[in-house]
Amino acid sequence: MAHGNAPRPESWHGALHRLQRDGVPHALATQVTSAGSTPREPGARMVITADAVFDTLGGGTFEYQVIEAARRRLAGPEGEVETGISLEAFSLGGRSGQCCGGFVNVLIEVFPGSAATLAIFGAGHVGTELVRLAAPLPWQVLWHDSREGVFPDWAASQPRLACRRAPDPAAAVAALPAGAHVLVLTHDHAEDRALVDALLGRNEECASLGLIGSKSKWASFRSRLREAGHAEAALERVRCPIGNSGSDKTPYAIALAALAELLPLIDNTERPDQRGLAPDDLRAVLTSER
Repeated sequence: MAHGNAPRPESWHGALHRLQRDGVPHALATQVTSAGSTPREPGARMVITADAVFDTLGGGTFEYQVIEAARRRLAGPEGEVETGISLEAFSLGGRSGQCCGGFVNVLIEVFPGSAATLAIFGAGHVGTELVRLAAPLPWQVLWHDSREGVFPDWAASQPRLACRRAPDPAAAVAALPAGAHVLVLTHDHAEDRALVDALLGRNEECASLGLIGSKSKWASFRSRLREAGHAEAALERVRCPIGNSGSDKTPYAIALAALAELLPLIDNTERPDQRGLAPDDLRAVLTSER
């Protein structure tokens, strides 16, 4: 039997690079200490996702327990990924029931994948610059347009980007994930208004909603949307105009300003003064003799 053409399993570092590039939630497990007889040495690593494992810490019950601990955090309370790092202790003769009899500590680092989802409606000049500028950011980008053949060829190879033809505004909005930040800037004012109308119907499910255009455009939209039954509180959530770039009205400048306005809306998590493992706890683990 020949196995020469069988693909090699993906290494932990290859998987880590790919998953971070593509914005997929994952955990990196690193064996940091070892005492007695253990399957692997300190520095051994594996990467874990909700449905896959890359590389190994030695197999057996101990490895399954590491995978379970990582996946509990990837699932998290109410389906939210529990990010950050934790230190797990495994006695291979006790907790893991293996005959090695050794003891290991494993550092589990959980990465949430994409920090946010940005939905852009419109593949015109400004929309194209928005997608280009967002490429290095750790966001999932959903790019919509109602027309055929408007997405550039390079979009197919951009990580974390999905191009969606959206001829029906209501259906496109209904398909958006909850918590998305949305920018509306299509080629057609009637389409813009239909999208905003549908988005206001989801109201609190959208993290933020921005509309390109002038103050007079928004005044006209606002009046029509109020007549359509949208409450004043919902209308107040619409940011218009977006992309205030001063005297520079080029698509690049408008897109740059629009993204700058989004950054504080997305990165609004307050961080404690101390993050990660407590220094005393980590010192105790690294200096203890077992």
